[in-house]
Amino acid sequence: MFTLVDRGSGQRYVVPAKSADEATVRLLLDNRGKESLTVYTDGFRAYDPLDDDESFHRESVIHGNGEYVDGDAHVNTCESHASLARRWLSPHRGVSKDKLTAYLRPFQLRRRILRKPGREALKQIVRAVL
Repeated sequence: MFTLVDRGSGQRYVVPAKSADEATVRLLLDNRGKESLTVYTDGFRAYDPLDDDESFHRESVIHGNGEYVDGDAHVNTCESHASLARRWLSPHRGVSKDKLTAYLRPFQLRRRILRKPGREALKQIVRAVL
């Protein structure tokens, strides 16, 4: 499972993935358009090839070295959102990877409508259901 945060819009996404490797990372980052993308990561080895790719500017923090923030580089929002997703999934006591998307959709909807006023929240729910 990967957590992506668009720092410009504040949108947060939890994306189920069958494997955590370089190919999956590239697939997740492929919808970026033509401009170069700044990617803030932790020290997970699947992100290492992004350092050599001109399409990305990677900044990272290595938690194993006691580094959690380095200027703008941090993954705190992702870790917080992933923690909420894990808490959402915990009552189900294990979800197969094949069904993970179906379990995460209500979580993502709930996070989108959490702080919206009643009428706006209802519109979001109706749009998501229909």
